[in-house]
Amino acid sequence: MGKAKVSMGRVYLVGAGPGDPGLFTLRGAELLKDAEVVVYDALVQPELLRLVPKDAERIYAGKRSKDHAIPQEELNRLLVEKARAGKRVVRLKGGDPYVFGRGGEEAEELAASGIPFEVVPGISSVVAAGCYAGIPITHRDCCSSFTVWTGHEEPGKAKESVDWAALARVPGTKVILMGVERIGEIAQALMAHGMPASERLAMVRWATTGKQETLESTLGEVAEEVRRRGFQAPAVTIVGDVTRLRDKLNWFERRPLFGRRVVVTRTREQASQLSARLRESGADAIEIPTIRIEAPKERTPLVEALAGLSCYDWLVFTSPNGVSKFFEYFFKSFDDVRALGGLRLAAVGSATAATLKALHLKVDAMPEEYLASEIAGAIEADGCVENLRILLMRAEVANRELPRKLEEMGAIVDDVAVYRTVPETEDPFGVVEDFRERGADWVTFTSSSTVEHFNARFDLLNLRKAWPKIRFLTIGPETSKALRTLGLEADLEAAKHTIEGMMEALIQIETEAGAGISSPRRKGLIR
Repeated sequence: MGKAKVSMGRVYLVGAGPGDPGLFTLRGAELLKDAEVVVYDALVQPELLRLVPKDAERIYAGKRSKDHAIPQEELNRLLVEKARAGKRVVRLKGGDPYVFGRGGEEAEELAASGIPFEVVPGISSVVAAGCYAGIPITHRDCCSSFTVWTGHEEPGKAKESVDWAALARVPGTKVILMGVERIGEIAQALMAHGMPASERLAMVRWATTGKQETLESTLGEVAEEVRRRGFQAPAVTIVGDVTRLRDKLNWFERRPLFGRRVVVTRTREQASQLSARLRESGADAIEIPTIRIEAPKERTPLVEALAGLSCYDWLVFTSPNGVSKFFEYFFKSFDDVRALGGLRLAAVGSATAATLKALHLKVDAMPEEYLASEIAGAIEADGCVENLRILLMRAEVANRELPRKLEEMGAIVDDVAVYRTVPETEDPFGVVEDFRERGADWVTFTSSSTVEHFNARFDLLNLRKAWPKIRFLTIGPETSKALRTLGLEADLEAAKHTIEGMMEALIQIETEAGAGISSPRRKGLIR
């Protein structure tokens, strides 16, 4: 018998938007979640790739200025080959596929090869850059039209392929994409054809992201200003009277953490919650996960604990990871949560308690101070601890203080590893290299293990020497203690030991610094 014929796949040309992951379309998200192959560009935000199934093939297509990881012709062939192999292929392109993104060429190749395809529009920086810089590209009092062109010319094109006279003469706002390197020539050409040197403009770099930077100038002075500030691509240039509205409408750059680079060290799966909150406040969130959650090396104690659950009086969790991993194994052994029987539940911290609550489980004991060692007192407050059987479900390597305290009080304790943390070493987007070169304002730590693994990778003492102004934010006293063992102190510790508490502390201290308060109020901020 011959081989079964492989059915034809399909290619989706999807616009990733201008940079802010929140501006990605619902249709794009649906397709990424169902993709078998994803081919993505340099300007695509890494956060979008979290939507991609773990077993999907990911192909970096590069395409930044002169650096093309895959030449366009080869990329076109690649899309055809993957579709002919029966794959669902998402071609993820910065901005909109058909706005100076060569999506039209890719679509032509697919059509010529008989490959089914779909085009999903994305928000283009043509409009997004102005929105996030406080500049509407049209306004009733200024203009009712706009003109867009690219500052890049295809190699081999005629020198005068751009009709500068027409561009200078046409009314309305002028938007130039990818023209930073040639902005001096562009400005000279427009002025040579009648536009005044005093014409206002703004250049918006890394628009819609926490590293957005806006340069305001005029046609006559912009080249010198770009040189003086070392202003670089990628940027959008907006020329016209609408730039005068920036003082009134500049909402994004006035957010409390705008301009701050903040490192998030949580696992890839957990990083999104903190990163999203940081971005909402205007920060440039840099995700450098230092740990990955895996199964414990030795599973026999876990299997035995699950089999003997009915023998225990208390089940104690010290982290959300412990809750998630325990119930992952629990529901492989039991069909019904009622198999927990009369077990009472204890949790360290509101995040751990919230994870239990999401499973519709009531927490019977939680210490006021979110320290693992304090859970013993919380359990004792519920009644005598002596001779109670207590099951601790936590990380493979954990502080022995809690089980020791419980045993000293007469409890019978089984300390069982339900997960382990291992170093995360992958860096698919070159974030680590960028961090080493540019540093950051803050590094956030949400557990002792993030401190330990981040230190193993970067050596925090030497990092502080290389970047003296870098500061450390911890979620609570246990995490601060981990820094202290390295000879370092937390610059800021959240009073409420949660992600929200970290955000409140960070926003407060940065707001005070912006207001010129030299010494931050310590109450509610740091221990």
